[in-house]
Amino acid sequence: MKKQDLPQDESNLKSANMTEVLYVTDENDNYTTANSIGWEAKKAALEESLELIHERIEEARKEVANNTVSPIIYFMELNKMDLGVLSSYVGMWQWRVKRHTKPKVFKTLSETVLKKYADAFGISVDELKNFDGK
Repeated sequence: MKKQDLPQDESNLKSANMTEVLYVTDENDNYTTANSIGWEAKKAALEESLELIHERIEEARKEVANNTVSPIIYFMELNKMDLGVLSSYVGMWQWRVKRHTKPKVFKTLSETVLKKYADAFGISVDELKNFDGK
């Protein structure tokens, strides 16, 4: 894409006072970088992705409220993590983290283990233990 053809459609980047660096060609057909505040197609894709993320967070909240999963699932979704990412943050095997997502098992976790999760989510142990999805 030529530098002068780089789209500058308003997107979420502009509202966050950010730009995206892209590779473009200059007037001599040499590659260089340029800043863009976005373009329509990317804006639509980003909005759809954010909508899906919010739906997953809401679904996780409802599951915690219904006591079908532990608060770990909600905070994992809220922080855009999956089991692999969370297990590496807390230093545990994935199967163990998955086991901790069961409400019955979660209630038996020690303060030390809860602290690892709380630190990974950037919240207090009390917030983690007392989150009921309501």
